[in-house]
Amino acid sequence: MKRVLSTIVVTTSLVFAGVALTGAALAADVAVAKPDAAKGEQLYANGDMARGVLACASCHGAAGNSAIPVNPNLSGLAHEYIAKQLLDFQPKGDKAPLRRGQGGVDTIMTSMAAPLTPEDIQNIAYYLSQQPLDLKTAATATNEATMDRGQLIWRAGLTDRAVPACAACHSANGAGIPGEFPRLAGQHPEYLVEQLQIFRSGDRANAEMMSDIAGRLSDKDIAAVADYAAGLR
Repeated sequence: MKRVLSTIVVTTSLVFAGVALTGAALAADVAVAKPDAAKGEQLYANGDMARGVLACASCHGAAGNSAIPVNPNLSGLAHEYIAKQLLDFQPKGDKAPLRRGQGGVDTIMTSMAAPLTPEDIQNIAYYLSQQPLDLKTAATATNEATMDRGQLIWRAGLTDRAVPACAACHSANGAGIPGEFPRLAGQHPEYLVEQLQIFRSGDRANAEMMSDIAGRLSDKDIAAVADYAAGLR
């Protein structure tokens, strides 16, 4: 037991170190003036057709509260996290985006993110970070049969497969750690299942830790923990 706890502590320390480095690199890459929430709201709600920027709200809902299960809720996520994801959807020269979909193909987000400038990204991300999650429409757990399994993975992990507890990084109530790990509470389970699957396959390659963890989860484990996370508050 001591050996397992020691491994988790060391792993968590390395994760935090990696996140800190990523945050520093991101800050250097998108150094712009202080983000403007009003400009972010304008782009999010209306887009800018002259530049080929489509309205984010058409897929992610008013103020980032998505009503479409395959499209994530973005309201209240840390602006550093949202900015990093938008950057990771963009190709870098002749290199493919770090965030891709099932089978390694570009998702619709690659074309959506492509025309965004670093300033656009910061403004949109900052605006969304100020919006509250609508608890009336947020997703919740629905599968009672998998609740115990999902809770086990979330709270304790799977020691026999070296899967750490999700709560270690995303917090006990799923709120996450702003600027480092995203909130998963109230997120659509369908979206969480897809992301864990493409982390596992390596098609989403912007968080090595998550690819490693997801690689040790079965389809049933993924479905169980995704449903459980959705119900956290």
